[in-house]
Amino acid sequence: MDIIDTDRYPIDQPDSAEFRALCARCQADLDTQGLFNLPGFLRPEAIESTLDWVKPVIARDAFVHKRAHNIYFKKEIPGLAPGHPALQELQTINHTICADQIEGSPITRLYDWPAFASFLAHVMNKPALYTMDDRIAGANVMTYYHGEALNWHFDRSEFTTTLLLQAPKAGGEFEYLRDLRTAEDPNYAGVAELLMGKRQTQICPQDAGTLNVFRGVNTAHRVTPVEGDRPRINAVLTYYETPGRRFSEQEHLGFYGRTLA
Repeated sequence: MDIIDTDRYPIDQPDSAEFRALCARCQADLDTQGLFNLPGFLRPEAIESTLDWVKPVIARDAFVHKRAHNIYFKKEIPGLAPGHPALQELQTINHTICADQIEGSPITRLYDWPAFASFLAHVMNKPALYTMDDRIAGANVMTYYHGEALNWHFDRSEFTTTLLLQAPKAGGEFEYLRDLRTAEDPNYAGVAELLMGKRQTQICPQDAGTLNVFRGVNTAHRVTPVEGDRPRINAVLTYYETPGRRFSEQEHLGFYGRTLA
């Protein structure tokens, strides 16, 4: 895979000592920080060619995802009263394109590359990981212009894989609070405290070309408002432990403004 710095990150050499050392380092970062970053994962020329590929599609065909939502992106949560502070209304706006709009691009090539999914599975201690059977939701490129942000939320998949393609001049930072909830404990009180600014969060600095992986299902996270005339552009790649996963029609309409054909 020529777009990745495989000299630095030998994800295509699963039998090598270097691969094992890389996985061990990523696992250690996940345990201590709730995420891992691989700066320079994309080669500089790959960043440039990817932006050349996606920018015209963004300008022409991006769906403007603009809505009020709560941290769960659900209208109601069983057991929570509508006025509960964990259901505080938030505002999000970004511009999204999907895999089916950029087939053959460096983003979809990476998403579909078995060695990449295998590397992630090794790090996450999974038998295997699979791309989604959904060319709308599986791989996206999201753009944030001045004043735009992705507000606090949890992800549907256990972990989230992103690639920063272009950093803004200011703002547009990845802010997170790890392990805010578990499958056994939704921690609604802790969620409410986060939304009221009573929990200490972390900022994860990133440069263009950085691969970032974090446990998105239990980690509350957001992209802070972008400042300036250079937009933030990042790719989001979603994998699951079981094949055949798709978003629902309602999720497709809410996040992408259309459904699978």
